[in-house]
Amino acid sequence: MILVTSSCNFNFMLDVNNLVNKAVDLSLNYGPKLVLAIVTLVVGFWVIGALAKTIRKVLEKRDVDPSLTPFLISVVSALLKALVVISVASMVGINTTSFIALLGAAGLAVGMALQGSLSNFAGGVLILILKPFKVGEYIQTEVAEGSVQEIQVFHTIMKTLDGKKVILPNGPLSNGKIVNFSSEPHRRVEFTFGISYEDSIDQAKDVLNKVIAEHPLVVKNPSATVAVTNHGESSVDFTVHVWCENSNYWSLYFDFSGRVKKAFDGANISIPFPQMDVHMPAKSQA
Repeated sequence: MILVTSSCNFNFMLDVNNLVNKAVDLSLNYGPKLVLAIVTLVVGFWVIGALAKTIRKVLEKRDVDPSLTPFLISVVSALLKALVVISVASMVGINTTSFIALLGAAGLAVGMALQGSLSNFAGGVLILILKPFKVGEYIQTEVAEGSVQEIQVFHTIMKTLDGKKVILPNGPLSNGKIVNFSSEPHRRVEFTFGISYEDSIDQAKDVLNKVIAEHPLVVKNPSATVAVTNHGESSVDFTVHVWCENSNYWSLYFDFSGRVKKAFDGANISIPFPQMDVHMPAKSQA
């Protein structure tokens, strides 16, 4: 019995020594890597947090849509944290090649399935960050023209002058031609007026300049332009360029022509209409 007990104790001691030796070996081999990985993880997450705060400040300074800011920050933070976790896993000896390949394949499949939606999403992000137009501005695109009612992440909603609601995908919109009529403080209004060949050009020009000077919606700077631009079949044509505040464009556009007609009538200047003189030869005497 004494010999059996001594043999068991001896085997137990050998097992303990083996475990201790293996623990020491593991500690020496993986301890520094594990400590470095933990430090990298902590520092990496801290840097990502600081970077997220910086991105938030930049987006707020650029007046990016408030609903887009937290979404962009969360996406960027998630991607960066995933990269840090993968890097830490590779530092401690975990094979991440197959995991990265799996993520890449899944990302490719999702990207192919949502190609149109991702394009619209990217276009919406660009529009909200770069701001080629804002809500309330009047724009012209390659397919529609109207006032911007709402800018969403995937679509932009417009309202046309005749009250139609137009929903445009942001992908093609961000890559196409956009004419913004509201971005500048002033806008030019162009008119064409014709007078009879019998009327005085100088008098007509004076009348037009007087209407321009007296109109309350016409601004002085930039200055207006009044010039003869065409000798038509039945009239001498004036081109008139006047400038106004952007918000007054349509008010001036609809009011100015009526004032010019009244001023021409008061100065006995006729606005001709197309006409034809027909000469009938006299019948020959039999």
